[in-house]
Amino acid sequence: MTLPLPRRRQTIPGLKQKLDLLYRKINTPEFIQTDPVQFPHRYVDTRDIEIAAFLSAAIAWGRRDLIIRSCERMFSLMEMNPADFVMSGGCKKLKDRCIHRTFFESDLKYFCLGFRFAYERYGSLESLFVSAGNIWEGFSLFRETMALGNKGRYSKHIADPASASACKRLNLTLRWLVRREGPVDLGVWKQISPASLFIPLDIHVGRGARQLGLLDPHRLANDKKAVFSLTGRLAGLCPEDPVKYDLALFGMGIEGY
Repeated sequence: MTLPLPRRRQTIPGLKQKLDLLYRKINTPEFIQTDPVQFPHRYVDTRDIEIAAFLSAAIAWGRRDLIIRSCERMFSLMEMNPADFVMSGGCKKLKDRCIHRTFFESDLKYFCLGFRFAYERYGSLESLFVSAGNIWEGFSLFRETMALGNKGRYSKHIADPASASACKRLNLTLRWLVRREGPVDLGVWKQISPASLFIPLDIHVGRGARQLGLLDPHRLANDKKAVFSLTGRLAGLCPEDPVKYDLALFGMGIEGY
């Protein structure tokens, strides 16, 4: 089943050209070094990349320099070998020190136990999502699978797609793993089409989208409804890869381009 996207509405003249220009300006190797996407880029093995992507995105809120510092701490705890750490049960050594704001070593242990269960059941995280049928159902299955690996407990760091949540960090993870066009995104998942992705909506992307008339400026909630609306508008500009414009809108919202 494919989730429906809203109809296209008229946008300002030259919008696609403006977004394409912003996209090219941000989508560079230099951007990687200032963004948590650098962590999955450090690995070659698909499992390492998957785990690094989900974990880096899970703590991707706040100042980017602090996120990067926290990611360094987190992957140091994993001895810089995420897949080996997960599958060998290395998380047993974790205590409960803070890693990033409200994310503690106990939360990292939760993810590790969930990942191990997911790999034992599905073989790969990509296979988990493919089995779900569409992206939003994939989020639900991922959340349920991670809970099964933790005796039925849910984590506040994995959004509930059945709620009004924008699932920003999950959508960001899939953008990194699915989009084929580098250099920023890695495109290691080949069984999911970039056309099926949804925008990773946060305050910065929302700000850029409202400036361009892609979101209702009078509705300020960056929620699931806004995700569907914005993704539908972007699909009208680039149906085969609408989420490429996440980089452009992010650049507008945080860099001031």
